[in-house]
Amino acid sequence: MTTQHTDATGATAETQWWRDAVIYQVYPRSFADGNGDGMGDLPGIRARLPYLRDLGVDAVWLSPFYSSPQADAGYDVADYRVIDPAFGTLADAEAVIRDAHGLGLRIIVDVVPNHCSDQHAWFRQALDEGPGSTLRERFHFRKGRGENGELPPNDWESVFGGPAWTRVADGEWYLHLFAPEQPDFNWDHPAVQDEFRSILRFWLDLGVDGFRIDVAHGLVKAPGLPDMGHADQLKLLGNQVLPFFDQDGVHAIYRSWRKVLDEYAGERIGVAEAWTPSADRTALYLRPDELHQAFNFHYLNTGWDAAGLRAVIDASLDAMRPVGAPTTWVLSNHDVVRHRTRLGGGERRARAAALLMLALPGSAYVYQGEELGLPEVTDLPDEVRQDPAFFRGDGQDGLRDGCRVPIPWSGDSAPYGFGTGGSWLPQPPQWARLSVAAQTGDPASMLELYRTALTLRREHPGLGAGDAVEWLGAPEGVLAFRRPGGFVCVVNTTAEPVRAPAEPSWRLLLASSDLLTVDDELMIPADTAVWWEA
Repeated sequence: MTTQHTDATGATAETQWWRDAVIYQVYPRSFADGNGDGMGDLPGIRARLPYLRDLGVDAVWLSPFYSSPQADAGYDVADYRVIDPAFGTLADAEAVIRDAHGLGLRIIVDVVPNHCSDQHAWFRQALDEGPGSTLRERFHFRKGRGENGELPPNDWESVFGGPAWTRVADGEWYLHLFAPEQPDFNWDHPAVQDEFRSILRFWLDLGVDGFRIDVAHGLVKAPGLPDMGHADQLKLLGNQVLPFFDQDGVHAIYRSWRKVLDEYAGERIGVAEAWTPSADRTALYLRPDELHQAFNFHYLNTGWDAAGLRAVIDASLDAMRPVGAPTTWVLSNHDVVRHRTRLGGGERRARAAALLMLALPGSAYVYQGEELGLPEVTDLPDEVRQDPAFFRGDGQDGLRDGCRVPIPWSGDSAPYGFGTGGSWLPQPPQWARLSVAAQTGDPASMLELYRTALTLRREHPGLGAGDAVEWLGAPEGVLAFRRPGGFVCVVNTTAEPVRAPAEPSWRLLLASSDLLTVDDELMIPADTAVWWEA
């Protein structure tokens, strides 16, 4: 049974929109191009907002659109209060927020607090002023090791590959857990803390409904910046606590942010991108006086395996229950291989995975294009790639561009209605049949499956918020669960049809593929999810 929770403002679960919200991630450069330059932008997003309302989502999360040299697709921010000209103007951002609210959609924006751009005014001044500058204290500047300071201050590695340190002309080194163009802030410095509370208020004053917090686990570093003593540190990410990730000191920061969010009416929220070793560690970010949601990467990283999925679903719900936070579910985003490709079963398996995710209690995230069944683009030529990790081969796989290709809207040839000036990454010729226009009205399409599922999710009392599932008996390789409110979901992850564990009184609501009748028995085909009203 759904537990009623009260948050720091006294609002109960019944009034907390974020407990069961379906939140759609827009990657601005790849969503819609309003000015024909081949790059998506805010006017393009604004024009397509009615599509998102009609899809049936509750909120839209916008990846960064701030002033940036674009060394890491906008996650290197030069000015957090200025819109990058490639995406439009501050007036365009205000118009997106205003129009979204008029359509009943909420807007969540990215905030990037772990690091900024090396073109940020603070960092440029710190470089200009040299060693001993008070501005350098807002970052992690250190003298090097070795006889002449020629070695990095410690052995930390960048997530993008190579050392996490870069030496400047005067001999000091600065820390960057990502690209050299992304120096890390020193969150022990009060000016950094003050500045970000001011940034939050700036956007809250403009009406945003919340923030997705990039690298929320990375802000605080272990005192003294100790060596790891371990090579291949990337293999440890998300598996254990590291001296630069998931330090306990981050929680004081988010308690102060929660106070800012609670100053504003309308239930403004914070969502943590927090890679942690366990669901229990993730739950620490979601205590009643901290953030509201965190991405469930443990679920995203689980393969198409019934036992593994059941284990991570149970662990996720068990971890969130004591802190009264909703569990979130996500299959794809701008940093991972699209799940149609990643799960290895094509569109059929992707359809089943979508219905499973949307049946689980809590909040769900949809990455732009997954509702169209877009696969990962795996054959992009090297010369068009822009992922910084691609150019630093010992870091991430460097192939994140494959999930960032602009989405198709209409037409038989590229850029498929994305804009009038091509697209910044080439779109495959096979995408004509996957466009919004091609799928609209086709009851067998992925798009109409999502539209139907999201309508049911909003209307059915057994779907949406909650923290409990009752597992039902099912054959090996099959997930079957009941939720309070008269709803049952059954998912066949195997390669063979299985008998549907349905009672005669159950009413079929939705299936990801057509059910079979064999010898008068109802059968669920391979890689198929089914919703019933029980």
